Amino acid sequence: MRGSATTDSRTGAARVALWFVAAVLAIRQTAAVLRQPPGERLTDLETWIGPNGVLQVKGSLYDADKFTGTPFAGLVLKPLARSAEQSLGVAWTFGTLLLVVVLGLVAARALPGPVSRRSGLLAAPVAISLLMLSLPVRNSFHLGQTSIIPVLLVLLGCFAARGERSSGVLIGIGAALQPTVLLFAPLLWMTGRRRAAVTSAGTFAACSALAWAALPSDSWMYWVHQVAGAGLGARPDSLANQSLHGALLRLGLAGPLEIALFVVLAAAVCFFGLRRAVRYAQDGQLLLAVALTGCVAVAISPTAWQHQLLWVLLAVVGRVGKRASDRMLWPVLVILAMTLPGKMLLPNMTLLHPVRENVVLIAALAAACAVPFLPRTSPYFRRPVPTQYAEPAVARWARVPLLPFWRRVLSRPNLLLELLVIRVGYSVYSHIRAAATGGVAAAEEHGRQILAAEQALGIDIEHWVNHAVVNAKWAEAFFDFYYTSFHFVVPLTILGVLYVRRPADYRWARSSLAFATLLALLGFWFYPLAPPRLMPGMGFIDTVHGPQDLANPDYGAMTAVTNQYAAMPSLHFGWSLWCGLIVVVLAPKLWMKLLGLLHPLFTICAIVATANHWVLDAAGGAAVVGAGFGLTYLLAGRRELRIPAGAVPAARAGRAADADTGTAADAGTGTAVPAGSGTNENAGTGTNEHAPVPATPK
Repeated sequence: MRGSATTDSRTGAARVALWFVAAVLAIRQTAAVLRQPPGERLTDLETWIGPNGVLQVKGSLYDADKFTGTPFAGLVLKPLARSAEQSLGVAWTFGTLLLVVVLGLVAARALPGPVSRRSGLLAAPVAISLLMLSLPVRNSFHLGQTSIIPVLLVLLGCFAARGERSSGVLIGIGAALQPTVLLFAPLLWMTGRRRAAVTSAGTFAACSALAWAALPSDSWMYWVHQVAGAGLGARPDSLANQSLHGALLRLGLAGPLEIALFVVLAAAVCFFGLRRAVRYAQDGQLLLAVALTGCVAVAISPTAWQHQLLWVLLAVVGRVGKRASDRMLWPVLVILAMTLPGKMLLPNMTLLHPVRENVVLIAALAAACAVPFLPRTSPYFRRPVPTQYAEPAVARWARVPLLPFWRRVLSRPNLLLELLVIRVGYSVYSHIRAAATGGVAAAEEHGRQILAAEQALGIDIEHWVNHAVVNAKWAEAFFDFYYTSFHFVVPLTILGVLYVRRPADYRWARSSLAFATLLALLGFWFYPLAPPRLMPGMGFIDTVHGPQDLANPDYGAMTAVTNQYAAMPSLHFGWSLWCGLIVVVLAPKLWMKLLGLLHPLFTICAIVATANHWVLDAAGGAAVVGAGFGLTYLLAGRRELRIPAGAVPAARAGRAADADTGTAADAGTGTAVPAGSGTNENAGTGTNEHAPVPATPK
């Protein structure tokens, strides 16, 4: 009873916290719109209320050359747009907020079972929060779009309507607003809800006929002249159009060839996507089936603008992977694709540009046609293969680890997920670093402070070293090459080796590097510092970037690439020191340890010789790296782990322990071994039902 009460209290606290987060996000989105001047908020409403908008033009809906919806949408949205004009968008904004909340509540209630009571209580605030963060909802708020309405009508028709007739009416109205929603009629038919399918098609036809009667010329323009709206709207090849048609146009195809290829691809996506949707609907995962059908609609629509892509986010409900450690891959991929621009997810490489430009489309196609979602009949649907965890070794202080729920995993993390998180983390780091400018005057003043401190300590060697290297051309060439070539290569290589050979050590090393980088951002933000090469009147020579125009406050084109005043602490030296320490701690041979120490030695020489950092910048880099290791120890405990019995073969664990500690440990009963010492091969294939035996004393 006491354990149940504790669990309920924790669930209640988590639910309150999540609802608070959802409320904060909702308030933030609403405030971001309403604090804009009337002429700048809800810019897509200018289609209606602008000087040349639909409400101001007495003729056709399409005379404004901006409206791309159906004639029925124009017929029913005119009153809403007029009310938005009269209330300066306030009513429209709060109406959009209400629609998002209702959408989140309906989606949470429609989760495929079985769903635990705890998950059911937490699903609604999580769904609303994800919707608030997604690009389609953010665009709907800021632009004044109505694309949430068809999605909500379909969800209400599938999960809230009583009776097939009312369900069909709601879905039919959604199709009249957005024609590709009509794809849900075959889904309903093939899943046995034939009355709903017929009603939805009939409602769509009736609404379109009503619009044709009220607006005959507009209906002719939309359905015949523009082929169901395919020719409306500017630049269908823009990145905002995440459909197959838009992708083919961006690839340079045009004319009859592009149209023929689009028709063939659209037919294939419809066939495979709807077949999969029917299968998951019959399996009891109706929300997933609805999401997959919506993803098909995104792909085959001539134009699928960013604010029309909520269907892709709903596909997050599908479960993928037999192992518990792989379950987060698909949700994280979808959430990142729907909340971040493609340039943050992938590096700026020419080879990857087609992927960067079509991230959401690729996610929609993958969901509709490729991702192997688990059926509910699978034994792994509810109980995936458990993740192997280890007990932390006994720490020197009783309160370490400070976060006991931060459990140490023995198996490798999912490689794709790891690469994606590293890329996104680096993108966020780059954006924050670029934003932390602080001003030229402050940066130069801090540069003089650093130089004064070094003079007091007698370590102001930068000018002498810089000019000595310039006079020795071989040294200048070597240090310029070293400065520009090894900053990323060496840390990534070490992480790659650890990932393959020592996965638990990889997690420990990666966490310490992440903490060090986050702490460095604080330094960049609060203490902008001009490096020696950008200090006017001091005679430093920039050997890497060439002469800089110090009369220009921006110091040339380099400022547009990166923040030139993010010098304290030096992550060039900090990351190299991290590499050296990792090699010293983990390398099995003495010569490897000595070789690892050469990298930070050459790096500190390079950053000083090229006039890119002060000596104290390197000291700052060393400080954040030390703090990164310290935080990892404080939060997660020692690097050494207690391996549960049965997690690895006894001989392998024993050899690993002997090699590192010189102790003939009894690996069959559980032992303290260095994290990742050959323990990854079988991790994740067994169970972790037995508590680990206390560590063998060293």
